[in-house]
Amino acid sequence: MVGLLPSLGSECKGDSCRDVISMPLLDDMKATLKADLDVTNMNNHLKAYIEQQVQKGVETAMKDVMRQLIDNKLEEANATIEATILTELERYGITYVRWGRKSCYDGAELVYTGQAGGNRYNYNGGGVNYLCLPNDPENGEHQSYNNPQLFGAEYEIIADWNPRGMSGILGNREVPCAVCHRKRRSSVITIPGRKTCYKDWNVEYNGYLMASHINYKRTDYACIDVHAEPFDNKSATDENGALFYPIRTSCGSLRCPPYKADADVLCVLCTK
Repeated sequence: MVGLLPSLGSECKGDSCRDVISMPLLDDMKATLKADLDVTNMNNHLKAYIEQQVQKGVETAMKDVMRQLIDNKLEEANATIEATILTELERYGITYVRWGRKSCYDGAELVYTGQAGGNRYNYNGGGVNYLCLPNDPENGEHQSYNNPQLFGAEYEIIADWNPRGMSGILGNREVPCAVCHRKRRSSVITIPGRKTCYKDWNVEYNGYLMASHINYKRTDYACIDVHAEPFDNKSATDENGALFYPIRTSCGSLRCPPYKADADVLCVLCTK
């Protein structure tokens, strides 16, 4: 691959010599003898090698740049998706009524506070469910027809009707309520017979299960907060209306155990 061109007494000149390197021989002896080395092939190989390495370097650099761009875009996309999900979650949630209290537990948003009400305890017709009536109603027009069905509700928690742990001053006092909104939750359930929630569920409040008296017209069951309070400071008067009585268990068709005879029925409201 390397050729020796004799060059005695003359120099290699012109374009034909551009790939030739002159190398002195016996220089220490001050001789004029020298060899011309043809490095054309070497230059071609070196050029090809350099081009190959440059190409590899460019490809590697481009891959690194593209990888970085992709990673950055993925991070931006993930951040956008996460932010969107969090924003959407803030829009969704569940609502529930906290019976016996004017406020919600920490973390839950108060939609409105009001007074518990419903149909009169001894009326045959009308609704059977308790209602949480807002304190700032938008009233309709006065009417003369006879069909009153909306009354306030009272605690019937007196003497031996007072479940343990509840205030003893609630008898014949009006019942407050609060409508609460819990964000980032999709399910709500009231569990009778328990004061704690099952695994992976969150306690909103717990208390005692109550309804109308056994001798009166039927109503829904309601979970009255264990820390129930009166609606206002008005003296207790037996005005009746919708009534909340603590209920008891009755063994037989209700198996005891696991239930206990003539016991207060606990309740808990859970969300998830």
